[in-house]
Amino acid sequence: MTKTALVTGAASGLGYELSLLLAKDNYNLILVDIDAPNLKKVKSELNIAFKCKVDIIIKDLSKPNVALEIYDEIKDISIDVLVNNAGFGLFGTFSGTDWERELDMLHLHILTTTHLTKLFLDGMLKKGSGKILNISSLAAFQPGPLMSIYYASKAYMLSFSEAIANELKGTGVTVTVLCPGPTKTDFQSVVSENNIDNKIAFNMACPSKVAIYGYRAMHKGKTVAIPGRFNKFLSVLPRFLTRNSATSIVRKIQDKNRDL
Repeated sequence: MTKTALVTGAASGLGYELSLLLAKDNYNLILVDIDAPNLKKVKSELNIAFKCKVDIIIKDLSKPNVALEIYDEIKDISIDVLVNNAGFGLFGTFSGTDWERELDMLHLHILTTTHLTKLFLDGMLKKGSGKILNISSLAAFQPGPLMSIYYASKAYMLSFSEAIANELKGTGVTVTVLCPGPTKTDFQSVVSENNIDNKIAFNMACPSKVAIYGYRAMHKGKTVAIPGRFNKFLSVLPRFLTRNSATSIVRKIQDKNRDL
């Protein structure tokens, strides 16, 4: 029996790469993104390359109640895999950044992700199987000056995923949270309102390899997946430093990265 996966932020980056992996494994796909032209291109590409069925939903996932809109549109379809990937960053001091943009980020990273998980988890529990993959970040492990809301929202995603993964033990449903470091996607080009480029590229990962790592971790039922040895080291480093020290290090990296 063919399984179905729902992927948010599927028009590019990790969402696109994960959609490819799912298509290769013969999942039918429901792809969601605000970027209609690119999402239509992805659908066309997958329809040509694979035999799976691909449906697309054009939605702004940063808006209130969008999770329920998506659920109502496809509630008759059994979802076997939910990938909460959509997200964006915003660079700048908290006092200087745009609140409306930050509100969109909080809705997307926290409310939409949580609500989609809530809505589709029920069906997974009823059939006793399902996989949820939430895309967090290495940023989840420490505070992030100059990207305070982004870092905090990713920390929420990590904590939320770990908690419900524990709750779901023995149900047949697993939750995996993927926490990549810097990855070569469109993320950096939209982080700053001033289009400031990323200056640090020594730890920049390939999106395809990150997606493969997360995909395998999801199928193994692993709870926290951190690709790369250096990233694993960075994730535990705050345990051996004071919170102030860890925060100061992140600030120095951000300053260097943006040449402030």
